[in-house]
Amino acid sequence: MKLLLTSGGVTNASITAALVELLGKPIAESHALVIPTAQWGHPMCGPQSVRGLIAADPAPDRRFLTGLGWASVGVLELTALPTIGADRWQPWVRQADVLLADGGDATYLCHWMRESGLAALLPELPGTVWVGVSAGSMVMTPRIGDYFVEWPSAPDDSALGLVDFSIFPHLDAFPTNTLEHARRWADGLGVPAYAVDEQTAIMVVDGVTQVVSEGAWTKL
Repeated sequence: MKLLLTSGGVTNASITAALVELLGKPIAESHALVIPTAQWGHPMCGPQSVRGLIAADPAPDRRFLTGLGWASVGVLELTALPTIGADRWQPWVRQADVLLADGGDATYLCHWMRESGLAALLPELPGTVWVGVSAGSMVMTPRIGDYFVEWPSAPDDSALGLVDFSIFPHLDAFPTNTLEHARRWADGLGVPAYAVDEQTAIMVVDGVTQVVSEGAWTKL
């Protein structure tokens, strides 16, 4: 799987170019499935935030993910998958060019990626692109840090570990997301980490990591 791990989505020309490179064709010819599941695990998310994501509202945060002009956008709700059988939903995933994983709580998303069987399927999708926003990116890391755990049932701060670094998103977007906060967060993680703003993405292909940015980022 090819990874484009972002804080705020496909927010500028450089990240857009990276996405098109990963897809190997124009966005307008690519078919997407959006995964809203992480939002249900975060207390600041709810029905209206999920609706905006799925409806590709013209608000900036949606324009940079589901509203990019895809050939089609479908919804893959992970909490439903265990009840319908892999023979039904796996073809949907295999036929998609890109999976768009929105933010929320990364531990909740991790739980349902495992429970649904999606996590186990990922190694069979070498050509598929994963575009993560916030928690949708952090879920691919070894740990998210206790700082970002909002789901009360999370056993710990661990995630899928498909990359060897952690991510501190929304750098300087909120008063509690400064570089000073990021440095404290990184202490004790035991893995390399990146603090990234809304204009930055981390591209990972075949184990090679590349930062794509028109904004601010720091490797911790």
